[in-house]
Amino acid sequence: MQLGMIGLGRMGSNMVRRLEEAGHDCVGYDVDATAVAALADEGVTGADSLEDFVSKLNTPRHIWIMVPAAFVDSTIAALVPLLDRGDALIDGGNSWYRDDIRRSGPLDEDHGIAYVDVGTSGGTHGLERGYCLMVGGPDAAVERLTRIFDALAPGVEAAERTPEREAGGAAPTPEERGWLHCGPSGAGHFVKMVHNGIEYGVMAAYAEGFNVLATANIGSEDHPVDAETAPLAEPQFYRYDLNLADIAEVWRRGSVISSWLLDITAQALALDPHLSSYAGQVSDSGEGRWTIAAAVDEGVPVPVLTSALFSRFSSRGRALVADKILSAMRAGFGGHVERRETTR
Repeated sequence: MQLGMIGLGRMGSNMVRRLEEAGHDCVGYDVDATAVAALADEGVTGADSLEDFVSKLNTPRHIWIMVPAAFVDSTIAALVPLLDRGDALIDGGNSWYRDDIRRSGPLDEDHGIAYVDVGTSGGTHGLERGYCLMVGGPDAAVERLTRIFDALAPGVEAAERTPEREAGGAAPTPEERGWLHCGPSGAGHFVKMVHNGIEYGVMAAYAEGFNVLATANIGSEDHPVDAETAPLAEPQFYRYDLNLADIAEVWRRGSVISSWLLDITAQALALDPHLSSYAGQVSDSGEGRWTIAAAVDEGVPVPVLTSALFSRFSSRGRALVADKILSAMRAGFGGHVERRETTR
């Protein structure tokens, strides 16, 4: 099957490679000509403009857009005049699901173009591991793309089958193979949005736990004795100089909290035990915010996901004014002086 890929960055280029390895025919385009040239050197058909890109695709065309969410609308606007009725556009990035709903109607009604949204999880390791795909859009368009989804997905071998699903010798379903048609337009990105919100929470739990371990030797340190430092009443209980890399490694084996994220953490700590190459300023790309907004609309409590997102804000200095106001109030009512360096 032929697929056009717009956006040949870290994920888009590896998705093309995985599809080509599975026997599919890909045409690639990127605003960065060097990205196109890199894949062309591997035998992938490249294009030097959108017009050239579209001309190299057979009808009905299937075009996967793998660009940052901020560029999806402009990419679609540039593509539509070049396309024909019956073509399909797939947004495989991290768009807000509401944008999918906004786009899909006019594309179908005014231009006869099917719009499919695909939440794609797998990161830069997807070439080898495969990609978990959460799909939204019309049934007919999704059905046409089944072979593409099967090629990109990890396959049923990626996880042990759930016994209830395996009973009676039933063939693996798409979700067991690693992709799921979640529902109509926006459903794929809605599920991926919540997936990423959960990811924030899981990552924060690991980070906070390792932070507790990293400070478990606080009882061996000297602490100021003054009004600005909470006393450590029983320092004898905090005299453990723990090796975080070794702890991460042992947790990978047989532990209830073992996971791919823990694997990544163990590797990072093994390479750089003090993580000195990181400043600890943690970005967010929007999905956590959208998940919390959806939870508010639904009236569903999500304290863990909310705390994880707000921790990312704080890591980037976004709490600085609030922290300064706290210091100002403490100074005002009690004459408390800020400590620029503290052991607790």
